[in-house]
Amino acid sequence: MRTLIVGAGATGGHFGGLLAAAGRDVTFLVRPGRAAELAERGLRLDEITLTPRTVTADTLDGRYDLVLLAVKSYHLDQALADVAPAVGPRTVVIPLLNGMRHVDRMVAAFGPERAWGGVCMIHADVTPDGRIVRMTDLQRIAFGPLGGGTGDPRVADALAGAGFDAFATPTVVQDMWEKWVFLASLGAATTLMRAPVGDINRAPGGTAFGARIAAEAMAIATAAGHPPRPGAVKVLRDGLATDEQMTSSMYRDMMRGEPVEVDAILGDFVAEADRHDVPVPALSAAYTNLAIYAARLA
Repeated sequence: MRTLIVGAGATGGHFGGLLAAAGRDVTFLVRPGRAAELAERGLRLDEITLTPRTVTADTLDGRYDLVLLAVKSYHLDQALADVAPAVGPRTVVIPLLNGMRHVDRMVAAFGPERAWGGVCMIHADVTPDGRIVRMTDLQRIAFGPLGGGTGDPRVADALAGAGFDAFATPTVVQDMWEKWVFLASLGAATTLMRAPVGDINRAPGGTAFGARIAAEAMAIATAAGHPPRPGAVKVLRDGLATDEQMTSSMYRDMMRGEPVEVDAILGDFVAEADRHDVPVPALSAAYTNLAIYAARLA
């Protein structure tokens, strides 16, 4: 399948790079500055360096069979506008974004047949010199139609066998909610305390704080009709109780003085709590904290 990766940062660059290295027909839709950087230095991953095929919004070369959206939430609207000419009647668009706000916008832009759900799990970052590095062995993409089922098998075939886990799931909306619960909890804990999880749990009251964050997050999802399944509950509780120096992407962005996905990850999550009258004092404090950071940055 002809595949377009929208974005070439830690997520899009990693998965798209592995697909390209596996011989798939992959093109990256990037901004002109990133296109020039990739042409000069190449796309550099832990495992490989390659010179990828790139296009910019004004040089898109026709329609694609598969589109992977791998941008930050605050770039979503521009990305949807840029990629629109590449989406045809049979194109499948899979988001690798955080939160849930992008779902309605994708459906409005492309229709429910083309807009699928997607869950990306990876702990990766971009070094100051532009190399994409993974911090753990986790590298997984799950995807499927928003209405259920596993959809066109060609999509799974296009993403399989490229060095990362990729599979269709009939419960993609539930999977997305469970990721949101984990990501909002981890982001809230690490940004509010300005520390990795291990440091939080070694501090007085740290373990109890993590347990409170987890309880609030699960209460939101349950009230919204998506109670986390036992496996997701275990991952959440274990993740917030670890002694390891686990961090969140929001924490790393904050420590570098960069924009954070405060509204898509925490703002919308706290709004869900308000909608269902769920008290979430710890998550609300984390959201207020990040909102102040974002306002000062702006």
